[in-house]
Amino acid sequence: MTSFLLLNGPNLNLLGTREPGIYGTATLEDIVGEAKAYAAARGAELADFQSNAEGDLINALHAARGRHECVILNPGAYTHTSVALMDAIVATGLPVVEVHLSNIHARESFRRDSLISPVAVGVIAGFGAFGYLMAIDAGLNHLKAAK
Repeated sequence: MTSFLLLNGPNLNLLGTREPGIYGTATLEDIVGEAKAYAAARGAELADFQSNAEGDLINALHAARGRHECVILNPGAYTHTSVALMDAIVATGLPVVEVHLSNIHARESFRRDSLISPVAVGVIAGFGAFGYLMAIDAGLNHLKAAK
């Protein structure tokens, strides 16, 4: 059974109440629950972790080696600032699908630059919570093609 790790970065614990005009009204719990059911319907399992701390996300990536085949990552604001998170992705060797609820390219100019995208197998942005489901399909497709 394919195993995914879903990592969510800073402030995503506030989904549902945080800027609903940008991020929607679904809570992180809603999104994760739907993603777990979606993965299960495709014969995969999905573990999840959220942290506002960069080091916790890096530790979770390190711990994913040998436990998960693919990572779905919404790095939040660390998208634009974290060389350490980028380095952790490279170090683990795990395929990472980068996800953003909003279209980061249609927002403030500083949000258009991602340190994660160059080391991700793909990026999904702007589709709201549906992007997480797209990331599961993208991850499964990537793993199948890599065999």
